[in-house]
Amino acid sequence: MRWLPRSLFGQLLLALAAGLLAAQALGAWLMLDDRSRFATRILGSYAAQRVAGIVSLLDDADAEERVRLVQALSVPPTRVSLDEPWRRETGPLSPEARAYVRYLQQALAPPRDVQVLSLVPARPVRSHEGRRPPGQRGDAADVSPVSPDGAREMRRGKPGARFPLLLMIAQVRLADGAVATFRHVVPTAPADRPLRLIALVTIGGITVALLAGWAVRRLTRPLATLADAASGLARNLDRAPLPESGPVEVARAARAFNAMQRELKSYLETRSQALAAVSHDLRLPLTRARLRLERIDDAQVKASLESDFEEMEQMIGGTLEFLRAGANDEKPILLNLNALVDGVIEDMEALGARVTLHGRVGAPLKARAQALRRCLANLLDNARRHGVGPIDVTVLEAPGRVRIRIEDRGPGIPTAERERVFEPYVRLEPSRARHTGGSGLGLAIARAVARAHGGDITLSDRAGGGLCAELTLSRS
Repeated sequence: MRWLPRSLFGQLLLALAAGLLAAQALGAWLMLDDRSRFATRILGSYAAQRVAGIVSLLDDADAEERVRLVQALSVPPTRVSLDEPWRRETGPLSPEARAYVRYLQQALAPPRDVQVLSLVPARPVRSHEGRRPPGQRGDAADVSPVSPDGAREMRRGKPGARFPLLLMIAQVRLADGAVATFRHVVPTAPADRPLRLIALVTIGGITVALLAGWAVRRLTRPLATLADAASGLARNLDRAPLPESGPVEVARAARAFNAMQRELKSYLETRSQALAAVSHDLRLPLTRARLRLERIDDAQVKASLESDFEEMEQMIGGTLEFLRAGANDEKPILLNLNALVDGVIEDMEALGARVTLHGRVGAPLKARAQALRRCLANLLDNARRHGVGPIDVTVLEAPGRVRIRIEDRGPGIPTAERERVFEPYVRLEPSRARHTGGSGLGLAIARAVARAHGGDITLSDRAGGGLCAELTLSRS
């Protein structure tokens, strides 16, 4: 999926955060559900026991005593009436109302007729509403049903519904057949408690997510450092070794990488020393052969041997130049790139090339002057040899890098061959003649120098025909 993070840090953090949020959400739901069930059970049991106690007292009292008991027991949150007839159920009850019926039947002994007429939101009745006679003390048991709009206001916590209540109206037949009607007010859980719980769970989740992010970043940062070091190893074998710290696996990987870097550096140094020795040993016999060549009287044979000796020396020199192209023996300096490009163009124009320069750079570039000059000279010479007409050189400034584009009007290079021509001794010119195709090391040396400077060389088609070689150099 495109929206998923690609980095190891992002994937680990996403997995931890998603799992944590799912666990927190499930835990909060279970907690709220259990609390709701527990509160309903406690409130229902309390209401049933209160009603059962009043019914027991009324069963044992005569008519006059019942009147006094009803007046005495009609205190918050229950009001009792003996004047209402047994009502017929008007419709199906809610699950909560049926639960209260079961609570009442379990609390009453012996079993008797019980019905819950309604269980609706309620509000306290104020004196100006005319529900209490003048002079009678008001209490929380004096309630009236709430309209649907009022119920919604209570759920939304609007000002008129400060105490969310439920009014249960139930009837019980006494032992002698009389009907006792109960209006019992049941308080509900405040609406802010779930919000506080959700806020607590959210704070806990954010805290753990931040800690998990810090831990994952601490574990993955050495891997990112290792990846950067591996990508830059080919450009700089002399970089500082990686710190061998962190988790055991990361420390082992860093230790192995440092050992590999040391081995590669030692191998390249040994190879350079061996090539330098071979170069010296080959040039000495060539010098002796040149001296003996002077004793030959045949001019034609002498010229042929001289040409062969020259070709051998050029081959030795080109090979050593390629092998040392990426070496760091030359120290980098702050280089005036404009002056360097101008000097290389003058050299090419002295050989008969027509070069047009476009663009300049504004700041010096830290680079190895001789190696970079060799790179540009090889690219321009390649354009001079194979191109037709003028050569365009464009210098472009980009954030953190410099781009030098060299465009010729020659036959170009097929797309399938554009990477192969950077390999040593690869020549696309079929005659294999050195004066037309060179030694096959020019582009290989140029790319080795470019990569040693943190850049690269790419080949593409020039608009209008020809080849475009683009050299990219890093400013870092």
